[in-house]
Amino acid sequence: MNMNPDEAKDAHNQVPSDLQRNVFITSLDYMYNLIRKTSVWPLMFGLACCAIEMICTAAGRYDMARFGMEVMRPSPRQSDLMIVSGTVTKKMVPQIVRIYNQMAEPRYVIAMGACATGGGPFKEGYNVVSGIDRFLPVDVYVPGCPPTPEALLHGVLKLREKIARQSIKQVPWYQKGVQDAIPQPVLGPDIFDPRRVPEIRQRTLQPAASEGEEEAETA
Repeated sequence: MNMNPDEAKDAHNQVPSDLQRNVFITSLDYMYNLIRKTSVWPLMFGLACCAIEMICTAAGRYDMARFGMEVMRPSPRQSDLMIVSGTVTKKMVPQIVRIYNQMAEPRYVIAMGACATGGGPFKEGYNVVSGIDRFLPVDVYVPGCPPTPEALLHGVLKLREKIARQSIKQVPWYQKGVQDAIPQPVLGPDIFDPRRVPEIRQRTLQPAASEGEEEAETA
């Protein structure tokens, strides 16, 4: 039987009857994000009272296993979600940044509670950081002091929505080049960001240069 090219093409693309209800067409981004958002592994890491609420969220009453994240890993190399839960002190920031850098890409951060997002009631304290987003990229903020387990679960759902909107062509961990790690803050009389060293050095040396110019003008 002779068939025209269009009929032959349709016959070639026709799905067999036994597979018609088992074949679905979707995008690569959807499948890629579906796998990632349903298998997030949080890091077993807590700082203060918000950590108690985080532990409660992982208990049987709330059942985080429904979201594919019931396994809290003790190692940052096996985790892709850091929940910064509690008051962030200047003494703890270097350790938090170091643990974040040890996590593999893709990695995400949830700032849980008023202290982690903005310092909370201890913001004016001499030893408290005014938000972990000064040092790490935060994906989701969970308000509250401390937030309830329902609020943390809501933050997890928002993180899943963010993951679902990403594209495999634009995610930073598949781009060319080597991504620099987050500079680890240095704890001294006060804590500072090493990325600001050139700026601090410039401002420090500027008065000395001005004094030199004044001496030269006087001479």
